[in-house]
Amino acid sequence: MASTNSLEIANPNGNADLVSAGVLMLLYAKDGDICVLLNKRTDRVEHHKGEISFPGGAQDPDDATILDTALRETDEEMGIGRDDVEILCRLDQVTTRSMFSITPFVGTIPPSYPFRASDIEVAEILEVPLSVLLDPSNWRETGSARSGVQNRDYAYAYGEHLIWGATARMMTQFLGLIAPSLR
Repeated sequence: MASTNSLEIANPNGNADLVSAGVLMLLYAKDGDICVLLNKRTDRVEHHKGEISFPGGAQDPDDATILDTALRETDEEMGIGRDDVEILCRLDQVTTRSMFSITPFVGTIPPSYPFRASDIEVAEILEVPLSVLLDPSNWRETGSARSGVQNRDYAYAYGEHLIWGATARMMTQFLGLIAPSLR
């Protein structure tokens, strides 16, 4: 696993109103494809009820770094041990309208991982093949205004689900790194 010292970042803008959060975009082999792990949040969580998200959450005072936050939250939500995660990189932070400053990390886990999802936090586990996310027929263009600026965003259709908002912005950032000709 990568050193947490080189990956420590939390709320660099110094905006005290923002809650620092860390998430993991986990990749793994399944059925001849590489999948990305997402979950649909339950209606019992405090924030983002019913939305599709990466495992992760808000930083606790006991977390030494924002990477520690992402690893702890992923273990709590999905039962994925920190020693089973290999961190590949950190993506740019994303700020949400709900006042979170999210630091996303990309990592890998072994194939056929025995997920143990929290019944309180996770309504459904989504194992989304990269091939689905890279297929333009699954892209939906959306618009949003952030900081008074109109932005063009993408959302991603996966079966009956729509991956949108901050999760889609992080996904778009990642897909632009692995397939820059698509964006």
